[in-house]
Amino acid sequence: MSQLRIALYQPDIPGNTGTILRLAACLGLGVDIIEPAGFDISDRNLKRAGMDYLATVTLTRHTSFDHFEAWRATTGRRLILASTKAADRYTDFAFQGDDILLLGRESAGVPDAVHERADGRILIPMVEGQRSINVAMSAAMIAGEALRQTLWSSPGLA
Repeated sequence: MSQLRIALYQPDIPGNTGTILRLAACLGLGVDIIEPAGFDISDRNLKRAGMDYLATVTLTRHTSFDHFEAWRATTGRRLILASTKAADRYTDFAFQGDDILLLGRESAGVPDAVHERADGRILIPMVEGQRSINVAMSAAMIAGEALRQTLWSSPGLA
């Protein structure tokens, strides 16, 4: 069975990345980091947030979005972008068990060229006037819904 994955596009904040890595380790998700990151991936803040969970997460680093896309082309996986520019609510989206959930850079999201490559675009509805939800919180909300639809409805997860 393929594994749901979370991809981080050029992440800025090591604490958020560490938190997402910990989430992924606990839920059995893979993580892709699309570089360049705005910090040293071995940064101690990343390790602090990820704690000892970093050793158990399936982590793949990609040197660029083009490298990531070349890898993704070999897998046949859909790329699902979380974006404040999307029209479809994440709770209305039909996830597949091998989707890659892409979250943008904390400071700038993703460029239009990356937005256009996504197979699906989803948003988390928010109160009017708010900009965005923390990327680690967004990853948890969306991954939870994707797992609810694809994995948690099946026996086998403790």
